[in-house]
Amino acid sequence: MRRGNISIFVPHQGCPCACSFCNQKTITGQNTRPTANDVKKAVETALRKKEYDYEIAFFGGSFTAIDREYMLELLDAAYPYVKSGQVMGIRVSTRPDCIDENVLDTLKNYGVTSIELGAQSMDDEVLSANRRGHTAQDVADASKLIKDYGFELGLQMMTGLYTDTVEKAVETAKQIIDLAPTTVRIYPTVVLKGTYLAELYLSGKYTPLNADESAQLCAELVPMFEKEGIKIIRLGLHSSKEIKENMLAGGFHDSFGELVKSRIMVNKILALPPADYQVFVNPKSISKLKGNNKSNIYLLIEHGYNIKIITDNGLGVDELRIK
Repeated sequence: MRRGNISIFVPHQGCPCACSFCNQKTITGQNTRPTANDVKKAVETALRKKEYDYEIAFFGGSFTAIDREYMLELLDAAYPYVKSGQVMGIRVSTRPDCIDENVLDTLKNYGVTSIELGAQSMDDEVLSANRRGHTAQDVADASKLIKDYGFELGLQMMTGLYTDTVEKAVETAKQIIDLAPTTVRIYPTVVLKGTYLAELYLSGKYTPLNADESAQLCAELVPMFEKEGIKIIRLGLHSSKEIKENMLAGGFHDSFGELVKSRIMVNKILALPPADYQVFVNPKSISKLKGNNKSNIYLLIEHGYNIKIITDNGLGVDELRIK
């Protein structure tokens, strides 16, 4: 059975900084503080469906920086389901500068199995410019400590932040790979109303990457992680009414992951010398190969490629064979 999350959002609880991009109510669609009863209701509802092997996941804020009594209240509500074997474990999301031995001892005692860190960038200039309040070294130190304690490590990175570049994003990916996380999430920056990035954008000091530019960059990053066996569990923000109503600019698309996969496919052809090619593809992936409104086909023609697409049910989804 596949793994799934029972997500409990703890919006903007515990965050010591107002990061440049952050508007948690918009991202999560809520601003209420969950209670122990909310945790129990969410878990009981999910368990009735029996669709996945579940993890209880506390997302949205910096879980290990919230008031300790409140953190323990939430963990007390979640832990019995771990102890009974009804869920596989507990996943928490936090900041790299909010991890130490005492915190990890507590999380271990309450059945936490996975810890995700919001690294966002491994470039100190980018981190400072976006008011993160921690350094790249903090990410490295926290990651090592988490792995030493036996937790599954997840790292989150963002592309297109203020002062970031393609080169810095690629270097961030390399440094994250060196930390050997089990999972990664990649979030293209979205400029939301009421944030510091919104001020910079509206004043003309910051031009974010759009969805196509973000997809092009992520198409470079994704194969880097896949080559090292690091699972990418999220590409882009979840689509929501709140995001669409509050977004000013940036790398949001309802099907961002599909944009990235489409770009990765065309990149495999562009890596070859311009010529005529037969491209064999699984029927389910034809639309991704062609791109939105045949954009990939036109791109290939512009660069001197002429392709004939041939379906092959023997190929995996998104796999290509080029002759």
